[in-house]
Amino acid sequence: MKPVRLLVLSLLLSAAAPVWADPPADIGESVEALRQKVGAPGVSIAIVEDGRTTLARGWGVRKLGESAPIDGQTIFQTGSTGKAMTAAALAVLVDEGRIGWDDPVIEHMPWFRMYDPWVTREITVRDLLVHRSGLGLGQGDLMFVPRTNLTRRQTAERIAFLKPRTSFRSAYAYDNILYAVAGQLIEEVTGQTWEDFIRERVLRAGGMKNATSDSEDRFRVANRSWPHARLSGVLRGIGRQQALDERDELGRNGAPAGGLALSAEDMAAWLKIQLAHGALPDGRRLFSEKQAAEMWAPVTPMPITPLPDTLKPAQPTQQAYALGWQVQDYRGHRIIQHGGGVFGSITRVVMIPDRNVGFAIMMNSEDSGMLLGLTYELLDHYLDQPDYGWTTKWEDWYQARLAGGVEFLKQAKASPAKSGPSLPLAGYAGRYRDPWYGDVVIGAGAKGLTVDFTSTPRMAGRLKHWQYDSFVTDFDDPAIEPAYVTFALDAGGKVTGVTMKAVSQIADFSWDYHDLDLKPVEDKE
Repeated sequence: MKPVRLLVLSLLLSAAAPVWADPPADIGESVEALRQKVGAPGVSIAIVEDGRTTLARGWGVRKLGESAPIDGQTIFQTGSTGKAMTAAALAVLVDEGRIGWDDPVIEHMPWFRMYDPWVTREITVRDLLVHRSGLGLGQGDLMFVPRTNLTRRQTAERIAFLKPRTSFRSAYAYDNILYAVAGQLIEEVTGQTWEDFIRERVLRAGGMKNATSDSEDRFRVANRSWPHARLSGVLRGIGRQQALDERDELGRNGAPAGGLALSAEDMAAWLKIQLAHGALPDGRRLFSEKQAAEMWAPVTPMPITPLPDTLKPAQPTQQAYALGWQVQDYRGHRIIQHGGGVFGSITRVVMIPDRNVGFAIMMNSEDSGMLLGLTYELLDHYLDQPDYGWTTKWEDWYQARLAGGVEFLKQAKASPAKSGPSLPLAGYAGRYRDPWYGDVVIGAGAKGLTVDFTSTPRMAGRLKHWQYDSFVTDFDDPAIEPAYVTFALDAGGKVTGVTMKAVSQIADFSWDYHDLDLKPVEDKE
């Protein structure tokens, strides 16, 4: 037996957790003060420590102009953080022996094709999740951004026309489109849609009672947040905060890449599962410990983007992509994390495995400086680091980034030669086709040229002359990122093709106009 004195000391030490083992004492006041300073409508935070939920609450309102508050059960659209749940759904199927991580995709989807026949034969289930397929950054995202009328199967079929940017497995380039394929694979193997399988086998099985995988289910939840953005300035992110149309969302064909909605309580349940390596609180398992290790194992090395001096402590020395997770270091500790963003909502999910701590931050706006600032404040708290002023430093970085974007636009507007166009406006009219996107129709009328992206509902507007044979879009929907539209002419003045690129240098990569290669087709419609 232990001596009495040592036994008492042991009991005292076990009852008194270290200072960093609980959320910051002033987290309620500090988060609310930051929210008001930034002008964010709402934020929700979940924190899990040693298998217990120590925080699951919200601040602010679900929708500007209304009084309904955010609480621990308010669901938020969580964007690409859902990639880890698609990976978990596949892990369930691996545990059941229905698929293997290194199975060729065509073993389960014989009709699936990549651009290169060799890649078609070689690409595996694992490859769908780790951003090394050879596709470029965000390539193909216009098939579901900002919305679409394509099905998931049609989207997967059109990937055959996406020309790779690099050789297979040679480089990292983040994509969403192959997660859509992963969702279709789940349907091909189980007979259930990704939405139904995720809901039953991951969300509900994992105790995530408020979470939804389908838009109509989300709209039926009264306690849900609305998306918000700043669209009244010269570029997205500047101007007054305004509520967006929540039904005008990203195409559901891309939902396996980021189409879930969760509450803080749901996120706490998910973090517990992750930190317990697939185990559920009642002793059952969502997925095996073996699959938990697979999903956290680094696969594809990621390049490290240099940060300014004020943010240098946040710059990792190594980082890699695993199965739906990003693995990196921070202040000497391994961090498992992923960010997410859909129009009007952003999220960050972070775990420190060696401290058995995880947290998630969800916002119903696009104020990235606040999200990143809170992320690093919490990381430093749980790593027992002194205050570094992260919320101020990240907000300054975010505002400087927006200011740089504004300056770039000012210079661009001052530089056009304004010569051209080479043809009468009617000479540019016609139907133009890209094999992976579909048709873009240019019309000519009394008010000038119009543009219509036919695979994307309500992605239409006017074309204003820029310079030479280039025009700039003026979309009816102000939330759609503007693009330059450039016509190529042959020696006889006939249009031979159309290319595009985003006007803003800080436009989200999912506006992959630059991947379009439009050719004229005979318009019989």
